[in-house]
Amino acid sequence: MAKLDMSAECEALAEAGAFSTEERAAVYRAIETRRDVRSQFLGTPLPDDLVRRLLEAAHRAPSVGFMQPWNFILVKREETKARVAQAFARANEEAALMFDDERKAAYLRLKLEGIRQAPLSICITCDPTRGGKVILGRTHNLRMDAYSTVCAVQNLWLAARAEGVGVGWVSIFHEDEVKAILGIPPHVQIIAWLCVGYVERLYCEPELALKGWRQRLPLEELVFEEGWQGGGDSSG
Repeated sequence: MAKLDMSAECEALAEAGAFSTEERAAVYRAIETRRDVRSQFLGTPLPDDLVRRLLEAAHRAPSVGFMQPWNFILVKREETKARVAQAFARANEEAALMFDDERKAAYLRLKLEGIRQAPLSICITCDPTRGGKVILGRTHNLRMDAYSTVCAVQNLWLAARAEGVGVGWVSIFHEDEVKAILGIPPHVQIIAWLCVGYVERLYCEPELALKGWRQRLPLEELVFEEGWQGGGDSSG
């Protein structure tokens, strides 16, 4: 392959400066006000061009070896959503039994999914075979394809927030059940079932925090320097 000459290389590089104050504020606002929507969806259909923008944002996520392992299955039919909602309900009953009595009661009060309410569901999958057997950057950590797909989920979620669209991530189901409903090949992994739709309002803080399930951990407790708990190699 011919080596890129310096002039062509410079032309291929984009400006790397910081965004304007307003642009930075918009990015951080989307991050800080993003919420996992569970039961506040409106039934209004999403315009096709808006859905396309969300998918474009997801498709521009970083991926190891540029393998782009994701696929996006758009689900609008009520029959299909009903079958997935039933799969969720069965798994949700199993999940409730995993908590002690007090926690179980709190769990059952939560509205953990919006499969039937949201006008659109997006099943985001990961194909670990895309790009061949040996993938640059995945040679020593085979989970990097799934991590890459999660980046696509986050891109879509932040773009949705900027568009005034709510997103809820449903993860309580047996994967094989949903794969059978959607005809997903055995080797392909489901990463996320996202409920997507307009909402009237969002909680000012994460719903699970407001309802006492769990609070945000202080950042200071999560940041270490030079090693775990500051205990890096000091052998010299």
